[in-house]
Amino acid sequence: MAHILVIDDEKSIRNTLKEILEYEKFTVDLAEHGAGGLELYKKNSYDIVLCDIKMPEMDGLEVLEKIFQEEGDAQVIMISGHGNIDNAVEAIKKGAYDFIEKPLDLNRLLITIRNALDKSNLITETRVLKRKVGRTNEMVGESAAIKKVKEMVDRVAPTDARVLITGDNGTGKELVARSLHEKSARAEGPFVEVNCAAIPSELIESELFGHEKGAFTSAIKQRKGKFEQADGGTIFLDEIGDMSLSAQSKVLRALQENKINRVGSDKDIHVNVRVLAATNKNLKEEIEKNTFREDLYHRLSVILIHVPSLNDRLEDIPLLAEHFNQVICEEYGTQPRVIKEDAIKELQKITWTGNIREFRNVLERLIILCDKEITGKDVASYAMPISR
Repeated sequence: MAHILVIDDEKSIRNTLKEILEYEKFTVDLAEHGAGGLELYKKNSYDIVLCDIKMPEMDGLEVLEKIFQEEGDAQVIMISGHGNIDNAVEAIKKGAYDFIEKPLDLNRLLITIRNALDKSNLITETRVLKRKVGRTNEMVGESAAIKKVKEMVDRVAPTDARVLITGDNGTGKELVARSLHEKSARAEGPFVEVNCAAIPSELIESELFGHEKGAFTSAIKQRKGKFEQADGGTIFLDEIGDMSLSAQSKVLRALQENKINRVGSDKDIHVNVRVLAATNKNLKEEIEKNTFREDLYHRLSVILIHVPSLNDRLEDIPLLAEHFNQVICEEYGTQPRVIKEDAIKELQKITWTGNIREFRNVLERLIILCDKEITGKDVASYAMPISR
Protein backbone atom coordinates (compact mmCIF):
# COMPACT_ATOMS: atom_id res chain seq x y z
CA MET A 1 0.00 0.00 0.00
CA ALA A 2 1.04 3.63 -0.42
CA HIS A 3 3.60 5.13 1.95
CA ILE A 4 2.66 8.59 3.29
CA LEU A 5 4.76 11.13 5.19
CA VAL A 6 2.92 13.69 7.39
CA ILE A 7 4.86 16.83 8.35
CA ASP A 8 3.00 19.04 10.84
CA ASP A 9 4.03 20.81 14.05
CA GLU A 10 0.66 20.13 15.71
CA LYS A 11 0.76 16.77 17.50
CA SER A 12 -3.03 16.34 17.51
CA ILE A 13 -3.24 16.76 13.75
CA ARG A 14 -0.33 14.35 13.16
CA ASN A 15 -1.91 11.69 15.32
CA THR A 16 -5.38 12.17 13.84
CA LEU A 17 -4.06 11.89 10.29
CA LYS A 18 -2.02 8.80 11.22
CA GLU A 19 -5.08 7.10 12.71
CA ILE A 20 -7.31 7.89 9.73
CA LEU A 21 -4.75 6.99 7.07
CA GLU A 22 -3.73 3.75 8.73
CA TYR A 23 -7.41 2.82 8.95
CA GLU A 24 -7.45 3.29 5.14
CA LYS A 25 -4.53 0.80 4.96
CA PHE A 26 -1.82 3.38 4.20
CA THR A 27 1.62 3.20 5.81
CA VAL A 28 2.28 6.46 7.68
CA ASP A 29 5.39 8.19 9.06
CA LEU A 30 5.23 11.37 11.14
CA ALA A 31 7.53 14.39 11.45
CA GLU A 32 6.97 17.34 13.79
CA HIS A 33 9.02 19.88 11.83
CA GLY A 34 10.40 20.49 8.34
CA ALA A 35 13.98 19.39 9.02
CA GLY A 36 12.81 16.09 10.51
CA GLY A 37 10.47 15.56 7.57
CA LEU A 38 13.29 16.08 5.08
CA GLU A 39 15.50 13.58 6.93
CA LEU A 40 12.77 10.98 6.71
CA TYR A 41 12.18 11.80 3.04
CA LYS A 42 15.84 11.26 2.21
CA LYS A 43 15.90 7.89 3.98
CA ASN A 44 12.61 6.44 2.70
CA SER A 45 10.55 6.21 -0.44
CA TYR A 46 7.20 8.00 -0.14
CA ASP A 47 4.24 8.18 -2.50
CA ILE A 48 2.53 11.13 -0.79
CA VAL A 49 3.76 13.92 1.50
CA LEU A 50 1.24 15.92 3.55
CA CYS A 51 2.99 19.09 4.67
CA ASP A 52 1.80 21.99 6.82
CA ILE A 53 2.73 25.47 5.58
CA LYS A 54 3.10 27.40 8.85
CA MET A 55 5.84 25.70 10.90
CA PRO A 56 8.68 27.14 13.02
CA GLU A 57 12.23 27.41 11.66
CA MET A 58 11.45 25.96 8.21
CA ASP A 59 8.04 26.60 6.66
CA GLY A 60 6.22 24.22 4.35
CA LEU A 61 7.03 26.06 1.12
CA GLU A 62 10.74 25.75 1.87
CA VAL A 63 10.24 22.05 2.65
CA LEU A 64 8.39 21.70 -0.67
CA GLU A 65 11.32 23.21 -2.59
CA LYS A 66 13.85 20.95 -0.87
CA ILE A 67 11.73 17.83 -1.51
CA PHE A 68 11.86 18.50 -5.24
CA GLN A 69 15.64 18.81 -5.05
CA GLU A 70 15.80 15.18 -3.89
CA GLU A 71 15.19 12.04 -5.90
CA GLY A 72 11.70 10.59 -5.78
CA ASP A 73 8.26 10.93 -7.30
CA ALA A 74 6.19 11.81 -4.21
CA GLN A 75 3.16 14.01 -4.74
CA VAL A 76 3.12 16.81 -2.15
CA ILE A 77 -0.18 18.05 -0.71
CA MET A 78 0.08 21.26 1.29
CA ILE A 79 -2.19 21.85 4.29
CA SER A 80 -2.63 25.02 6.35
CA GLY A 81 -4.86 26.63 8.93
CA HIS A 82 -3.86 30.06 7.57
CA GLY A 83 -4.94 29.37 4.02
CA ASN A 84 -5.25 32.13 1.49
CA ILE A 85 -5.18 32.37 -2.30
CA ASP A 86 -1.57 33.61 -2.35
CA ASN A 87 -0.35 30.60 -0.37
CA ALA A 88 -2.27 28.19 -2.57
CA VAL A 89 -0.97 29.75 -5.80
CA GLU A 90 2.60 29.81 -4.48
CA ALA A 91 2.41 26.16 -3.43
CA ILE A 92 1.05 25.02 -6.80
CA LYS A 93 3.70 27.09 -8.63
CA LYS A 94 6.41 25.32 -6.65
CA GLY A 95 5.05 21.93 -7.69
CA ALA A 96 2.55 20.92 -5.00
CA TYR A 97 -0.19 18.59 -6.19
CA ASP A 98 -2.90 20.42 -4.21
CA PHE A 99 -3.58 22.78 -1.32
CA ILE A 100 -6.11 21.96 1.44
CA GLU A 101 -7.22 24.28 4.24
CA LYS A 102 -7.65 23.34 7.89
CA PRO A 103 -9.89 22.19 9.45
CA LEU A 104 -9.45 19.30 7.06
CA ASP A 105 -12.40 17.84 5.21
CA LEU A 106 -11.40 14.18 5.53
CA ASN A 107 -13.44 13.05 2.52
CA ARG A 108 -11.78 15.66 0.34
CA LEU A 109 -8.37 14.74 1.76
CA LEU A 110 -8.82 11.05 0.95
CA ILE A 111 -10.07 11.81 -2.55
CA THR A 112 -7.09 14.13 -3.12
CA ILE A 113 -4.67 11.48 -1.87
CA ARG A 114 -6.14 8.85 -4.20
CA ASN A 115 -6.04 11.23 -7.17
CA ALA A 116 -2.43 12.11 -6.35
CA LEU A 117 -1.58 8.39 -6.19
CA ASP A 118 -3.16 7.90 -9.62
CA LYS A 119 -0.96 10.68 -11.00
CA SER A 120 2.12 9.19 -9.35
CA ASN A 121 1.33 5.76 -10.81
CA LEU A 122 0.90 7.27 -14.28
CA ILE A 123 4.28 9.01 -14.00
CA THR A 124 5.93 5.73 -12.96
CA GLU A 125 4.24 3.77 -15.74
CA THR A 126 5.24 6.40 -18.31
CA ARG A 127 8.85 6.25 -17.16
CA VAL A 128 8.87 2.44 -17.39
CA LEU A 129 7.32 2.51 -20.85
CA LYS A 130 9.80 5.14 -22.05
CA ARG A 131 12.64 3.04 -20.68
CA LYS A 132 11.30 -0.03 -22.48
CA VAL A 133 10.82 1.88 -25.71
CA GLY A 134 14.27 3.42 -25.44
CA ARG A 135 15.80 0.01 -24.84
CA THR A 136 13.83 -1.47 -27.74
CA ASN A 137 15.11 1.29 -30.02
CA GLU A 138 18.71 0.83 -28.94
CA MET A 139 21.14 -0.24 -31.65
CA VAL A 140 23.23 -2.89 -29.91
CA GLY A 141 26.70 -3.80 -31.15
CA GLU A 142 30.29 -2.67 -31.35
CA SER A 143 31.30 -4.22 -34.67
CA ALA A 144 32.77 -1.98 -37.37
CA ALA A 145 29.65 -2.48 -39.50
CA ILE A 146 27.17 -1.32 -36.84
CA LYS A 147 29.46 1.49 -35.65
CA LYS A 148 29.37 2.86 -39.19
CA VAL A 149 25.55 2.88 -39.08
CA LYS A 150 25.53 4.61 -35.67
CA GLU A 151 27.99 7.26 -36.85
CA MET A 152 25.89 7.91 -39.96
CA VAL A 153 22.72 8.25 -37.85
CA ASP A 154 24.42 10.74 -35.50
CA ARG A 155 25.65 12.81 -38.44
CA VAL A 156 22.43 12.79 -40.47
CA ALA A 157 19.75 12.92 -37.74
CA PRO A 158 20.00 16.68 -36.96
CA THR A 159 19.35 17.54 -40.63
CA ASP A 160 16.09 17.28 -42.56
CA ALA A 161 17.72 15.20 -45.29
CA ARG A 162 15.70 12.32 -46.71
CA VAL A 163 17.19 8.93 -45.96
CA LEU A 164 16.79 5.61 -47.76
CA ILE A 165 17.55 2.70 -45.46
CA THR A 166 18.39 -0.63 -47.10
CA GLY A 167 19.00 -4.08 -45.69
CA ASP A 168 17.61 -7.59 -45.45
CA ASN A 169 14.44 -8.47 -43.54
CA GLY A 170 14.87 -8.31 -39.77
CA THR A 171 18.11 -6.31 -39.75
CA GLY A 172 16.61 -3.35 -37.88
CA LYS A 173 15.77 -0.78 -40.56
CA GLU A 174 12.87 0.54 -38.49
CA LEU A 175 15.26 0.90 -35.55
CA VAL A 176 17.50 3.14 -37.66
CA ALA A 177 14.50 5.22 -38.76
CA ARG A 178 13.33 5.71 -35.16
CA SER A 179 16.85 6.68 -34.09
CA LEU A 180 17.01 9.27 -36.87
CA HIS A 181 13.72 10.74 -35.67
CA GLU A 182 14.56 10.68 -31.95
CA LYS A 183 17.90 12.42 -32.51
CA SER A 184 16.42 15.07 -34.79
CA ALA A 185 14.90 18.49 -34.13
CA ARG A 186 11.55 16.83 -34.89
CA ALA A 187 11.79 14.42 -31.96
CA GLU A 188 8.84 16.06 -30.17
CA GLY A 189 6.72 15.67 -33.29
CA PRO A 190 4.95 12.50 -34.47
CA PHE A 191 6.72 9.48 -35.93
CA VAL A 192 4.29 7.86 -38.36
CA GLU A 193 5.14 4.48 -39.84
CA VAL A 194 3.56 3.10 -43.02
CA ASN A 195 4.17 -0.49 -44.09
CA CYS A 196 3.68 -0.13 -47.83
CA ALA A 197 3.76 -3.91 -48.36
CA ALA A 198 0.87 -4.50 -45.93
CA ILE A 199 -1.61 -2.07 -47.57
CA PRO A 200 -3.54 -3.17 -50.69
CA SER A 201 -2.52 -1.14 -53.75
CA GLU A 202 -6.06 0.25 -54.17
CA LEU A 203 -5.96 1.68 -50.62
CA ILE A 204 -2.38 2.98 -50.40
CA GLU A 205 -3.22 6.46 -51.74
CA SER A 206 -6.05 6.89 -49.24
CA GLU A 207 -3.78 5.64 -46.45
CA LEU A 208 -0.98 8.07 -47.34
CA PHE A 209 -2.94 11.15 -48.38
CA GLY A 210 -6.38 10.70 -46.81
CA HIS A 211 -9.74 10.99 -48.54
CA GLU A 212 -12.87 13.09 -48.65
CA LYS A 213 -16.29 11.80 -47.70
CA GLY A 214 -17.81 10.00 -50.69
CA ALA A 215 -14.50 9.70 -52.57
CA PHE A 216 -15.21 5.97 -52.97
CA THR A 217 -17.82 3.50 -51.79
CA SER A 218 -16.53 2.93 -48.25
CA ALA A 219 -15.47 6.57 -47.68
CA ILE A 220 -18.27 7.42 -45.25
CA LYS A 221 -16.41 10.33 -43.69
CA GLN A 222 -13.39 12.57 -44.29
CA ARG A 223 -10.10 11.04 -43.19
CA LYS A 224 -6.59 12.43 -42.75
CA GLY A 225 -3.77 10.45 -44.32
CA LYS A 226 -0.41 9.53 -42.86
CA PHE A 227 1.33 12.56 -44.38
CA GLU A 228 -1.03 14.93 -42.56
CA GLN A 229 -0.75 12.92 -39.36
CA ALA A 230 3.05 13.26 -39.55
CA ASP A 231 2.98 17.04 -40.05
CA GLY A 232 5.79 18.58 -38.01
CA GLY A 233 7.41 15.18 -37.54
CA THR A 234 8.64 12.22 -39.55
CA ILE A 235 6.95 9.72 -41.86
CA PHE A 236 8.65 6.36 -42.34
CA LEU A 237 7.73 4.57 -45.57
CA ASP A 238 8.74 0.98 -44.85
CA GLU A 239 9.03 -1.50 -47.75
CA ILE A 240 8.64 1.35 -50.23
CA GLY A 241 9.74 -0.98 -53.04
CA ASP A 242 6.25 -2.54 -52.85
CA MET A 243 4.40 0.73 -53.42
CA SER A 244 2.25 1.03 -56.57
CA LEU A 245 3.44 3.30 -59.39
CA SER A 246 0.40 5.58 -59.04
CA ALA A 247 1.12 6.10 -55.35
CA GLN A 248 4.79 6.67 -56.14
CA SER A 249 3.87 9.58 -58.41
CA LYS A 250 1.88 11.24 -55.62
CA VAL A 251 4.69 10.70 -53.11
CA LEU A 252 7.07 12.30 -55.61
CA ARG A 253 4.83 15.38 -55.81
CA ALA A 254 4.65 15.57 -52.03
CA LEU A 255 8.44 15.51 -51.84
CA GLN A 256 8.84 18.11 -54.60
CA GLU A 257 6.19 20.58 -53.46
CA ASN A 258 5.57 19.75 -49.78
CA LYS A 259 1.85 19.48 -50.48
CA ILE A 260 -0.68 16.71 -51.00
CA ASN A 261 -4.25 16.18 -52.18
CA ARG A 262 -6.71 13.92 -50.42
CA VAL A 263 -8.37 11.32 -52.61
CA GLY A 264 -11.51 12.95 -54.02
CA SER A 265 -10.23 16.52 -53.63
CA ASP A 266 -8.20 18.98 -55.70
CA LYS A 267 -7.43 21.17 -52.69
CA ASP A 268 -3.72 21.46 -51.86
CA ILE A 269 -2.73 20.71 -48.28
CA HIS A 270 0.74 21.87 -47.26
CA VAL A 271 2.69 19.47 -45.05
CA ASN A 272 5.97 19.84 -43.18
CA VAL A 273 7.27 16.28 -43.02
CA ARG A 274 10.65 14.59 -43.05
CA VAL A 275 10.52 11.45 -45.19
CA LEU A 276 12.48 8.32 -44.34
CA ALA A 277 12.10 5.19 -46.44
CA ALA A 278 13.30 1.61 -46.23
CA THR A 279 13.37 -1.42 -48.48
CA ASN A 280 14.82 -4.91 -48.65
CA LYS A 281 14.74 -4.76 -52.45
CA ASN A 282 17.39 -3.58 -54.88
CA LEU A 283 15.61 -0.48 -56.15
CA LYS A 284 17.99 -0.05 -59.09
CA GLU A 285 16.87 -3.46 -60.33
CA GLU A 286 13.25 -2.45 -59.74
CA ILE A 287 13.86 0.69 -61.82
CA GLU A 288 15.14 -1.46 -64.70
CA LYS A 289 11.96 -3.58 -64.41
CA ASN A 290 9.86 -0.36 -64.56
CA THR A 291 8.29 -1.15 -61.18
CA PHE A 292 9.93 1.78 -59.36
CA ARG A 293 10.32 5.37 -60.49
CA GLU A 294 13.90 6.50 -60.95
CA ASP A 295 13.06 10.13 -60.12
CA LEU A 296 11.49 9.02 -56.82
CA TYR A 297 14.55 6.94 -56.02
CA HIS A 298 16.79 9.98 -56.43
CA ARG A 299 14.46 12.10 -54.28
CA LEU A 300 14.48 9.54 -51.48
CA SER A 301 18.16 8.62 -51.52
CA VAL A 302 19.75 11.91 -50.50
CA ILE A 303 21.43 9.80 -47.82
CA LEU A 304 21.81 6.02 -48.09
CA ILE A 305 22.22 3.90 -44.96
CA HIS A 306 22.74 0.17 -45.37
CA VAL A 307 22.00 -1.96 -42.30
CA PRO A 308 24.27 -5.03 -42.24
CA SER A 309 22.90 -8.52 -41.77
CA LEU A 310 23.61 -10.32 -38.51
CA ASN A 311 25.80 -12.77 -40.41
CA ASP A 312 28.07 -9.83 -41.31
CA ARG A 313 28.54 -8.91 -37.64
CA LEU A 314 28.70 -12.16 -35.70
CA GLU A 315 31.07 -10.50 -33.22
CA ASP A 316 28.04 -8.58 -31.90
CA ILE A 317 26.22 -11.76 -30.86
CA PRO A 318 27.54 -11.76 -27.24
CA LEU A 319 26.26 -8.20 -26.73
CA LEU A 320 22.96 -8.94 -28.47
CA ALA A 321 22.46 -12.12 -26.43
CA GLU A 322 22.97 -10.28 -23.14
CA HIS A 323 20.77 -7.38 -24.27
CA PHE A 324 17.82 -9.63 -25.18
CA ASN A 325 18.46 -11.75 -22.09
CA GLN A 326 17.88 -8.67 -19.90
CA VAL A 327 14.93 -7.33 -21.92
CA ILE A 328 13.03 -10.61 -22.27
CA CYS A 329 13.55 -11.69 -18.66
CA GLU A 330 12.33 -8.31 -17.44
CA GLU A 331 9.22 -8.69 -19.60
CA TYR A 332 8.57 -12.13 -18.07
CA GLY A 333 9.46 -11.00 -14.56
CA THR A 334 12.20 -13.59 -14.16
CA GLN A 335 15.91 -13.53 -13.36
CA PRO A 336 18.21 -13.21 -16.39
CA ARG A 337 19.79 -16.48 -17.48
CA VAL A 338 23.52 -17.17 -17.45
CA ILE A 339 24.54 -17.57 -21.08
CA LYS A 340 27.57 -19.86 -21.20
CA GLU A 341 30.47 -19.25 -23.56
CA ASP A 342 29.79 -22.45 -25.50
CA ALA A 343 26.21 -21.23 -26.07
CA ILE A 344 27.56 -18.03 -27.64
CA LYS A 345 29.80 -20.07 -29.92
CA GLU A 346 26.86 -22.21 -31.01
CA LEU A 347 24.79 -19.09 -31.71
CA GLN A 348 27.62 -17.73 -33.86
CA LYS A 349 27.57 -20.89 -35.98
CA ILE A 350 23.97 -20.33 -37.09
CA THR A 351 23.17 -18.68 -40.40
CA TRP A 352 20.64 -16.03 -39.44
CA THR A 353 18.39 -15.56 -42.47
CA GLY A 354 15.87 -13.70 -40.29
CA ASN A 355 18.62 -11.57 -38.75
CA ILE A 356 17.94 -9.74 -35.45
CA ARG A 357 14.24 -10.64 -35.49
CA GLU A 358 15.05 -14.35 -35.74
CA PHE A 359 17.85 -14.03 -33.16
CA ARG A 360 15.50 -12.45 -30.59
CA ASN A 361 12.94 -15.21 -31.13
CA VAL A 362 15.59 -17.87 -30.55
CA LEU A 363 16.77 -16.15 -27.35
CA GLU A 364 13.19 -15.96 -26.11
CA ARG A 365 12.72 -19.67 -26.81
CA LEU A 366 15.93 -20.53 -24.94
CA ILE A 367 14.93 -18.37 -21.96
CA ILE A 368 11.54 -20.08 -21.77
CA LEU A 369 12.90 -23.62 -22.10
CA CYS A 370 16.04 -23.29 -19.98
CA ASP A 371 16.14 -22.73 -16.22
CA LYS A 372 19.16 -20.83 -14.92
CA GLU A 373 21.79 -21.43 -17.58
CA ILE A 374 21.82 -21.57 -21.37
CA THR A 375 24.49 -23.91 -22.66
CA GLY A 376 25.80 -24.86 -26.08
CA LYS A 377 23.82 -28.09 -25.82
CA ASP A 378 20.65 -26.08 -25.20
CA VAL A 379 21.29 -23.99 -28.30
CA ALA A 380 21.86 -27.12 -30.39
CA SER A 381 18.64 -28.65 -29.03
CA TYR A 382 16.27 -25.70 -28.99
CA ALA A 383 17.46 -23.13 -31.52
CA MET A 384 16.47 -25.62 -34.23
CA PRO A 385 17.77 -23.68 -37.20
CA ILE A 386 16.21 -24.75 -40.46
CA SER A 387 18.64 -26.61 -42.65
CA ARG A 388 20.11 -23.97 -44.90
